[in-house]
Amino acid sequence: MGEYIKILILKNEIEAQVMDELLKEQDIPHYLRSYHDLVYDGLFQLQKGWGHIEAPEEYRHRINFIYDVVKKSVL
Repeated sequence: MGEYIKILILKNEIEAQVMDELLKEQDIPHYLRSYHDLVYDGLFQLQKGWGHIEAPEEYRHRINFIYDVVKKSVL
């Protein structure tokens, strides 16, 4: 597997939870990185979004496709 890179920015915790579960179901290797910082009390989450998904480049298309489907139907 390749190096993990930033694939997709998540807007909120609900998106993060839904995407995490769906990617696990599809056996897509990934990592959720939150922008929350205790020192700044979540200030960066207000400016940049909840966080992002990191995964190998070869999964970019699948992750974006799953996100688009979820966004259209649920979020």
